[in-house]
Amino acid sequence: MINRRVTLGLLAATSLMPRRAFAALAEPAFLQQQIDDDKLPPMAERLPKNPLVLRMAETGREVGQYGGVVHTLISGQRDIRLMTIYGYSRLVGYDENLELKPDILESCEVTEERIFTLRIREGHRWSDGSLFTSEDFRYCWEDVWLNEDLSSGGLSRDLLVDAKPPVFEILDALTVRFSWHAPNPDFLPSLASAQALSICLPSAYMKQFHKKYQDPDKLQELVDKNKAKKWTTLHIRMARQYRPENPELPTLDPWRNTTKPPAERFVFERNPYFHRVDETGQQLPYIDQMILGVSSSSIIVAKTGAGESDLQTLGLDFADYTLLKDAEKRHPVKVHLWKRTQGARLALLPNLNCSDPVWSPLLRNVNTRRALSLAINRREINLALFYGLAKESADTVLPESTLFRPEFAKAWSAYDPVRANELLDEVGIPDRDDDGIRILPDGRPAEIVVETAGESVLDTDALELITDHWRNVGIKLFIRTSQRDVFRSRAIAGQITMALWSGIDNGVPTADMNPQELAPTADEQLQWPVWGLHYLSNGQQGTAPDMPEAITLLDLLKKWKRASSKEERTQAWLSMLALYTDQVFSIGIVNSALQPVFSTTRMRNLPEQGLYSFNPTSYLGVYRPDAFWLAGDR
Repeated sequence: MINRRVTLGLLAATSLMPRRAFAALAEPAFLQQQIDDDKLPPMAERLPKNPLVLRMAETGREVGQYGGVVHTLISGQRDIRLMTIYGYSRLVGYDENLELKPDILESCEVTEERIFTLRIREGHRWSDGSLFTSEDFRYCWEDVWLNEDLSSGGLSRDLLVDAKPPVFEILDALTVRFSWHAPNPDFLPSLASAQALSICLPSAYMKQFHKKYQDPDKLQELVDKNKAKKWTTLHIRMARQYRPENPELPTLDPWRNTTKPPAERFVFERNPYFHRVDETGQQLPYIDQMILGVSSSSIIVAKTGAGESDLQTLGLDFADYTLLKDAEKRHPVKVHLWKRTQGARLALLPNLNCSDPVWSPLLRNVNTRRALSLAINRREINLALFYGLAKESADTVLPESTLFRPEFAKAWSAYDPVRANELLDEVGIPDRDDDGIRILPDGRPAEIVVETAGESVLDTDALELITDHWRNVGIKLFIRTSQRDVFRSRAIAGQITMALWSGIDNGVPTADMNPQELAPTADEQLQWPVWGLHYLSNGQQGTAPDMPEAITLLDLLKKWKRASSKEERTQAWLSMLALYTDQVFSIGIVNSALQPVFSTTRMRNLPEQGLYSFNPTSYLGVYRPDAFWLAGDR
């Protein structure tokens, strides 16, 4: 991640440029009227003393021009969070090589993996012009995280080490420190994630909604005006940064929302105080406005193909590539193909917590899982659905990761129906009925209902092929489509025997990224949701795992968390990957699938190729959309 005891900011020291260098530069025309009316100060006064300089030439990009509007489509109000993900303005963030660098912060010094000293850029301001200072960290820590009314669930796991919180200190107006008693390797990656850990809030704005700072009568007036139940509900709503529904909330992102929901069209405008510039001194972002149009998810592909989006990834899948490519003949648009970084684009997840008294012990037998994996003809699926462009693989990391090992990808993923039949005989279901379907110990035919959200034709097409593959080894597959929102509750209740989903989300990890996806740590993990809920709730809900291999994965995760060197973290990762793939807790089918990234031909600095994922790339985020620009008339 970084050389410990070396200030993270030193890695970006060449990207500093004094504010005075921007005094004579042209302003974005979009802001000129506000400057002329004295509603905004000139650029030299809006920027931090040392803004972050993105050097376009060094990364193969062009210095751009101010201006323009980019339209994109979303499927609902919740998707305005896309702007927080795309904007990817973080205290520390990943670059294109997935190395952590200071972004909003000027520097971050790490000592013994447990002491983090964060330095704010002098003169950095929120989008409303208020100064960004240590007080914004103090307010978030003392008045929000440590306030039982506002944080009834307690501190985020990323802020705890052995269930203990850090010591928070203000060193000066621009410097704060978080210190734990033991290493906390999760801290910086959590700040750099797509849904970043919040440790600072615009205190000058938020204090009006807090009972500690606001007059009780005035606070009640604000609660009533905003139709909230109580002051805590109002505070939480007004402070929401990840899904920026409050247009008045100051932000540090490149664009700020100007539209109060509900709406069919959300307009995000350039943040006049954004802290990044290009090497010529032009303040980023180049693009003035991002307009998000709400559309039914079922017609996003058609609207995109009709040229109604200037930049689109949401709602697109590889199955749409032909239609989108055809649009290039009719409109000035371009379809790029990026690599999805999931460990498996499609994966079958046997629910080890299912309530079926017969299928539960069978699925907990590793040879059943191995047999079901060996019975799948991945090559046929790859050719039929991905034109052979994906890679047949177990659910594991991709070759782009330094943690990749060929044996992980090959683990029980070869097509071998003979061995699959042998394993199914060995697990105790050798007998078959007249149709060739195996007979379960209770006399039922061996039928597995695989549930899918049905959000992509790839899912159902793949399951149709797997139905034939499994029938050849005596297993009958039925497809059931259910809503994504009900998956979690039904899985926890044991009502799902098996689901089709994607594999591990981060298939390009470094050793410094948390390997928690490989262990039962979340209730959304459909192969062990009850165990994941137990971990997530600190033992208050769900049940602890009782399979030795799952327990071992949790022990290895603890070793990773306590590691004090990159070598120790690497070994923990490799041990977890070896166990996870050998035990086939997730039956991966293919990975390295391609993701359409659709744009107008006027778009510049959008890479031809890239890695596409929620974490760690924040979809387009690490490729700096604030540096995208529009050529031609704007």
